[in-house]
Amino acid sequence: MIISQKEIEVRYAETDQMGIVYHANYLIWLEIGRAYFIQQLGFQYADMEKRGIVSPVIDLQISYKKPLRYGETATVKTWVESYDGIRVVYGYEVLTPTNEIAATATSKHVCVTKETFQPVLIRKYFPDWHEAYERAKKR
Repeated sequence: MIISQKEIEVRYAETDQMGIVYHANYLIWLEIGRAYFIQQLGFQYADMEKRGIVSPVIDLQISYKKPLRYGETATVKTWVESYDGIRVVYGYEVLTPTNEIAATATSKHVCVTKETFQPVLIRKYFPDWHEAYERAKKR
């Protein structure tokens, strides 16, 4: 299993009135982690989109454990939790500066054509991605 790690500095604008990171900002961090993971595998979402394929989120689960605050650095760990050739489930851990778990999450994605939103087989349209995901997924 391949796990990428991306550090994110918590910005003041990401905090709420309580001084902790507002919950919706974690979703942005998950996207940053996912894009970084894909980049670490040698690919870019933009290349997929140039071919008329997009990868919407079809399910998202997140659990908040510990707060993060302005000025701290969060670490987003990302991996492929499961992959079946059509759907990809990414797993995430967001860590505090002391390596405590601030949040855990999964996001499920499917590749579809941009025009019709019909699902496509990743292994057919992107065989290199398919092979990389098969190697990277959790066993």
